[in-house]
Amino acid sequence: MENVILRDAKLEDLVILKQFEQELIAAERPFDSTIKPDPISYYNLEAYIKREDVKVVVAEVEGQIVSSGYALSKKARHYLDHEAYAYLGFMYTLPAFRGKALNAQIMHELKAWAKMQGLLELRLTVYQENSPAVNAYKKSGFASHINEMRLRLKED
Repeated sequence: MENVILRDAKLEDLVILKQFEQELIAAERPFDSTIKPDPISYYNLEAYIKREDVKVVVAEVEGQIVSSGYALSKKARHYLDHEAYAYLGFMYTLPAFRGKALNAQIMHELKAWAKMQGLLELRLTVYQENSPAVNAYKKSGFASHINEMRLRLKED
């Protein structure tokens, strides 16, 4: 897509980014019955924008923020061959702008940041049933790694 500007998120973007977060939560509710009722929040976006170990990126088209994502440095488990990795999240694109490779552009920017931080492993989580997201991540080179399983116990 032409005329796309990728840039670091700013505190002035918080209103829009919080709207994106709510849209993301709404999109994920059908995949997870354990998400609490509204109002909830997944992220502390203000803190993420301010932190040095997090990169929050937005895509703008004609001055409108249309897509977002972040990478944050996380300590790896002691038994892995890397000390830290970049965890990707907050991947959201407005419906009218989906299918235009904006998410791939944001991930490219986040990958570059991760490399500059010395992080050579990228990870993210996605609901298995969210086929469009799974396919987009596979297209970007990600592979399924661990299948987290759960069993909800009933209260007595």
